[in-house]
Amino acid sequence: MGTNWDCIVVGGGAAGLSAALVLGRARRRTLVVDAGAPSNLPAEGIGGLLGHDGRPAAELYAMGRAELGAYPTVEVRDGTVEGGERLDGAFALEIAGGRELTRRVILATGMDYRLPDLPGLAPLWGRSVFHCPFCHGWEMRDAALAVLGGGGGGLHRALLLRGWSADVVLLSDGPAELDAGDLERLSAAGIEVDERPVVNLIARDGALAAVEFADGSTRAREGLLVPVTVAQRSSLAAQLGADPAAPGPVAVDALVVDTMFRTTAEGVSAAGDASAQFQQVAGAISTGSLAAAGVVQGLMAEDHGLEAAPVPARRAA
Repeated sequence: MGTNWDCIVVGGGAAGLSAALVLGRARRRTLVVDAGAPSNLPAEGIGGLLGHDGRPAAELYAMGRAELGAYPTVEVRDGTVEGGERLDGAFALEIAGGRELTRRVILATGMDYRLPDLPGLAPLWGRSVFHCPFCHGWEMRDAALAVLGGGGGGLHRALLLRGWSADVVLLSDGPAELDAGDLERLSAAGIEVDERPVVNLIARDGALAAVEFADGSTRAREGLLVPVTVAQRSSLAAQLGADPAAPGPVAVDALVVDTMFRTTAEGVSAAGDASAQFQQVAGAISTGSLAAAGVVQGLMAEDHGLEAAPVPARRAA
């Protein structure tokens, strides 16, 4: 059996490292288990993070790990948590090399991004093909841009992206499914609607150069905003009894949390993308910090016999 920890943080991205920093400063025995695959590694830089705007994600995470080295109660371990269970009022987590016991768990496991099934997209993902204009819009400003997908979602994304470029085309990939009022809004914003089915993305020098249609024709574009959904990449939340919220427009199964990011499973918190409807590094850092503060307060209450605040209500069966 492994060390008894105050908290194990599962995931070493922005949320997990932020949580570990707060726990370390509170002198709590903390283990961070990092699988080393943050979802934003393909991006050239992190957009909109105060003090680190444009910094490569890998560089930010290396800086975070280095900062944790100042706190002797924190250990960062490369690996994957394979499973877990509640055990005698605590938790036992299965990690490569053995089993670790902990009083609290913070899930910072991130989400898997489900991208459109479109040839040529994967090599461009996170750079000239993106899903968040707040993260990538500035880098793509004034370029020839396109938005993939029709309906209300396509309308919203196209009008939003118009703030970064005057040259935006909505590629509905078939019938646009928009009413006359929506088409008028797009026209007033200078956004053309192209209903031809999209079959391929053409790259040049590692960046998007054109979109290819089913009829063999192409349209030059330098950037493409696409719809995505995200889903839990780890089954650990379900194993520990944390409930997901109702599916949102992006997050399929973000975990239910309260204002201190405690889940419906007592002793289990969730931070970052795992509990968010809007995926952003700045938000992940904030939620990691708050989740850790909640853990510290909960441990204090437990140690001194105080009544802890109730966790969010569980779903009806």
